[in-house]
Amino acid sequence: MQREHAIRLRLSGLGPVLGLVLLCLAGALLNPDFASLANALNVLTRTAFIGIIAVGMGFVIISGGIDLSVGSMAALIAGAVILVMNALGAGGFGPVPAVAIGMAFAVVLGASFGLIHGLLITRGAIEPFIVTLGTLGIFRAVLTWLSDGGAIMLDNDLADAYSPVYYAALLGIPVPIWVFVVVALLGGLVLNRTAYGRYVQAIGSNEQVARYAAVDVDQVKLITYGLLGACVGIATLLYVPRLGSASPTTGLLWELEAIAAVIVGGTALKGGAGSVLGTVVGAVLLSVIGNILNLTSIISVYLNAAVQGLVIIAVAFLQRRR
Repeated sequence: MQREHAIRLRLSGLGPVLGLVLLCLAGALLNPDFASLANALNVLTRTAFIGIIAVGMGFVIISGGIDLSVGSMAALIAGAVILVMNALGAGGFGPVPAVAIGMAFAVVLGASFGLIHGLLITRGAIEPFIVTLGTLGIFRAVLTWLSDGGAIMLDNDLADAYSPVYYAALLGIPVPIWVFVVVALLGGLVLNRTAYGRYVQAIGSNEQVARYAAVDVDQVKLITYGLLGACVGIATLLYVPRLGSASPTTGLLWELEAIAAVIVGGTALKGGAGSVLGTVVGAVLLSVIGNILNLTSIISVYLNAAVQGLVIIAVAFLQRRR
């Protein structure tokens, strides 16, 4: 009986991989350009931002939490980083040191925002949904205020020094993809090979039992939200050189895409079970769907978010049935 259950779990875990393979075959049949190396690298590069955030989001959802603010958080981090870089450049710092400090600031600021979420959820005993719904509005409102409703632009000299972070390639593979791979590997290692990872899964399975087992639930949750914030900071520092600006529309609906990637990858909505590999596959799968829609014009590209929403509902329904 246990063996049959294990086999069934393995087969269900292969679902996202099988779906991705079938989608890729369909995309190649619908448009030959889909199967080109250039298009594959473009899809993976665009996946990197959401994929990195999704890795952190996976830890939060596995622990039984949620974060609705990551898109707005990314927007505020982007604006703050640009302002810091511009200030350092005007203050006599060279372009490279200014960019390096700004990149480090992005990760620290993201982790700080995540820790604030964790403190409000653990010490303040407020539901994660309420906390992150509130900060969703706060983060984007602050950015809108800083930009005066427009865009915050990175100075030209700094933009030139910063552009390789997005546009450069190592061994023919763009830098964002390498960073995504490293974050995913580290995430998988932490989740599956450390006591902290086991605690995250235990809390998501049954928080009360985890407390009885002497797990410091509050500390684990605090670290988990801090980890997600750091992932948002990493994704943002990779995204900023793409456009060299931040506006009130930056990071719009990123939270939907990150949550969708985690759920489509097989992580249980109620927490307790999930994998980083599944999350990565889910992120790539959603990007492939968007890419196929863009190349084939089956439906309007403006409906991409609607397709993602339908995917979330469908997967949630299947999880409930299972």
